[in-house]
Amino acid sequence: MDRHSSAPHGVRDLVVVGGGIIGLAVAWRALEAGLSVTVLDPDPGDGSTHAAAGMLAPATEAEFTEDAALHLHLAGAARWLPFAADLEAAAGRGVGLRESGTLTLGYDETDVALLRRVLALHGRHGVASEELTIAEARRREPLLGQRVRGAAWVPGDHAVDPRAVHAALWRVVAAHSRGAVVPRAAVRLEQQDGRVVGAVDDTGDRHRAGSTVVAAGWASAPLLAEVPGVAVPVRPVKGLTLRLQADPELAPRHVVRGLVQGRPVYVVGREPATEGPWAGHCELVIGATSEENPDDRRAPAGGVFALLRDARALLPAIDEAALVEATPRARPSTPDNLPLVGATHVPGLHLATGHYRNGILLAPLTAEVVVAGLTRSWFAVDVATTDPPAVLAALRATDPRRFPPRAPDPRTPDGAPR
Repeated sequence: MDRHSSAPHGVRDLVVVGGGIIGLAVAWRALEAGLSVTVLDPDPGDGSTHAAAGMLAPATEAEFTEDAALHLHLAGAARWLPFAADLEAAAGRGVGLRESGTLTLGYDETDVALLRRVLALHGRHGVASEELTIAEARRREPLLGQRVRGAAWVPGDHAVDPRAVHAALWRVVAAHSRGAVVPRAAVRLEQQDGRVVGAVDDTGDRHRAGSTVVAAGWASAPLLAEVPGVAVPVRPVKGLTLRLQADPELAPRHVVRGLVQGRPVYVVGREPATEGPWAGHCELVIGATSEENPDDRRAPAGGVFALLRDARALLPAIDEAALVEATPRARPSTPDNLPLVGATHVPGLHLATGHYRNGILLAPLTAEVVVAGLTRSWFAVDVATTDPPAVLAALRATDPRRFPPRAPDPRTPDGAPR
């Protein structure tokens, strides 16, 4: 990728702060809508996008008491097939979308009991899933470990390669006549008469725009700390993924998720590489950790051990794969586990952050919603969904204005009354 794009001159229609998969998806759809766009990021795609496994998993990510999130994720999944097709056509390269379904496993009887509760949750919301016998599960995935006690099949949960998606998005945005990806960090937002009118980068250059979208992951909160009238309670939650290379006959055919004595773990396989040092091998991505820790980019040895231990309990053939990368990154989380998507109370300021574990899944939907708000155009909430009112309610639940702005501090910096 060319990291030396220069900043365009003049006022743009849109500045996007953050060049991960969310920010670039917004930028691309905005370009398609006829806007001129500048993306600011010193290292596009090096945040949580770089670590993500790419599961498109509205069903297997479902949590009890989080109905809005489930409907939001189902709507996000429905957008992925047309989004991937459009992006591959525009970029001239694949994005690694695999419609293989997901096999969900329970290692012991307690894990199986929780798995059945999740299947019941799916049933209440009309989500397709079914319990399998171990023999049926082994026919789908012959590499299963001998001690697995229960299984379920979720046909609608798939996976994509986030790094391939990001590379494709970068290509179409950077090559567009109205697009620019500038490798600089935004240090503050430019404000004028109560309106956000762009961003200032770490060299002091001003990037003026009619609208600004902040899609900087967990770093969105400190960037917006000095903007009155908006609250962005986004915090970093650290996760760790491992990347392995395996012979194709030792790679799972489907996404495999499971519980091992209560601990979640997943294994996501890619198609065999056609070039590079691992040509002919399949990449496997292992993950599922979440820690309330900052983005220190350190991979703890205990975390690496624990992921390998639990993954091999489900798929023992992992022992034969080569461990080639450990990738710690922090995801952006909010108090209610729902993202912040859309306009704020501050004119000119829009948010696309706080997606936590589902930034890849929600990227196309987020881009569609944000660009509809920017252009005041129609958003088709009923696309590929059986419950439009539930999806509409879920989208309303992501409104950034749901968190009240901080009250101004009545004191001066030295503690005296103003």
